[in-house]
Amino acid sequence: MEIIRSVAAMRAWRGQAGKLAFIPTMGNLHEGHLALVEAAHQHADKVVVSIFVNRLQFGQGEDFDAYPRTFESDCAKLEAAGVDALFFPTEAELYPRVKQDFNVEPPHIQDELCGAFRPGHFRGVATVVSKLFNIVQPDVACFGKKDFQQLHVIKAMVDDLNIPVAVIPVDTGRAEDGLALSSRNGYLTAEERAEAPRLYRNLSAMRAALLAGDSDYAALEAHASADLQQAGWVVDYVEVRQADTLEVAHAGEKRLVVLAAARLGRTRLIDNVEVSR
Repeated sequence: MEIIRSVAAMRAWRGQAGKLAFIPTMGNLHEGHLALVEAAHQHADKVVVSIFVNRLQFGQGEDFDAYPRTFESDCAKLEAAGVDALFFPTEAELYPRVKQDFNVEPPHIQDELCGAFRPGHFRGVATVVSKLFNIVQPDVACFGKKDFQQLHVIKAMVDDLNIPVAVIPVDTGRAEDGLALSSRNGYLTAEERAEAPRLYRNLSAMRAALLAGDSDYAALEAHASADLQQAGWVVDYVEVRQADTLEVAHAGEKRLVVLAAARLGRTRLIDNVEVSR
């Protein structure tokens, strides 16, 4: 696996790569990331992964400096997974003028769901992904469905800005007990880890109710929130949305997604389930 640290070297490498699949990450890799690599191999001749901890998507009170940097173990995992190149730029390389004056500004959805609790987060995500797409110039890019709102923002950005990248959604990787794989799971204590699957159980129960014809979305959301709160969680939101637009869902719609974010101890967990009926 080649490790590429400069924009110029990345562009030179890309010129001889053939059909290319790309996975942008912030490192601290787990099995969910490796599932993205496996999917990427199915869509291209070569696979490149980036590791860059993006300051722009960290909000006030979110500790950019404390985000885990696990470069050596990440490299070992990527090499074992057959990744062809790792793009590993410094902050100075990706943001040479320090301040990013031009940003990609998503529409109102950036201020809803997770965006209501992380102001500016999706602007930071969209901006860095657009920069990485311009540098790497992949044919396809793989994103996990666990970050469903992020996936929606990236797909909409690619469509609206005519970026020639096919965005490939990849199903959420889960532990045997249903917990969505996430770098944040490492922050959980043993007791919290045993409690954490409650989030997915509640979403699965909501999906079952929706498939059975229940259209009282507010009651389903309230019941799941109450169950989490009674178990000691701090709930940011549990919401039923229209799966294709992420707009507020209405009775009778066929494609839905149930999304949730809640804090267990000091760890904020997110998850979602799709519903087609």
